[in-house]
Amino acid sequence: MPWFKRTDKGILTPTEAKREVPDGLWFKSPSGKIIHTRELKNNAYVVPEEDYHVKIGSKEYFEILFDNNEFTELDTNMESADPLKFVDTRPYPKRIKESQAKAQLKDAVRTAYGKMDGLDIVIACMDFTFIGGSMGSVVGEKIARGMDHSLKTKTPFLMISRSGGARMMEAGLSLMQMAKTSAKIALLHKEKIPFISLLTDPTTGGVTASYAMLGDFNISEPNALIGFAGPRVIRETIGKDLPKGFQSAEFVLEHGFLDFIVDRRNLKSRLNTLLRMLR
Repeated sequence: MPWFKRTDKGILTPTEAKREVPDGLWFKSPSGKIIHTRELKNNAYVVPEEDYHVKIGSKEYFEILFDNNEFTELDTNMESADPLKFVDTRPYPKRIKESQAKAQLKDAVRTAYGKMDGLDIVIACMDFTFIGGSMGSVVGEKIARGMDHSLKTKTPFLMISRSGGARMMEAGLSLMQMAKTSAKIALLHKEKIPFISLLTDPTTGGVTASYAMLGDFNISEPNALIGFAGPRVIRETIGKDLPKGFQSAEFVLEHGFLDFIVDRRNLKSRLNTLLRMLR
């Protein structure tokens, strides 16, 4: 018998995300600016002049960061199981298969190693298009194994987070990934292996409460949404109005929870400079 089963009708679970990376020849920014996709790609998926950072996934980040887009992916065939026999609007295994077909991904994170400006690095990058970038058992395990590779090879680890938080379909098993990944980060720290966390839009929930904010350096892209709970939940909990933009990267930086904000066009060079300093 399933542990959890949704019986009420009319409750929607918005776990799928609209993909912003353009598939056609032209891309229209939120302000209405039209740009050719080739120019957008050459500009690290940042709209020129207005500096709008288009939301991208692991494919695009790997293109930007790995030299010549050459890398070796880790744990490519790892897939989620259904230990809780979870059913909401549809069975969890069906949701997984639909997400895999739509996103062309096995789960919400990819891990790989290669060179970045000649330096060895391991990168884990989350994909929001797969069930809202939610953190399930596969996400935690792949990140942990990527960190194991860093420990084995003494290679810096870069975590690129973009997530709605824990995956509700895995309940407590999802929350366990917070402890597992945090323990691996402690091992990286013990071995003096750099762990850099890049928070992108959005980074929320259990991801923010664990590995995303535990970097030796916590950095972010401009205007990224960073937080734990949503504004309404926080407002109802503390009974006070919240400052305007209190979950923006700029607000988080101002209050000491980020080390710096980096334009994506400068990301590779800034990371390279930082890692060479740490060497």
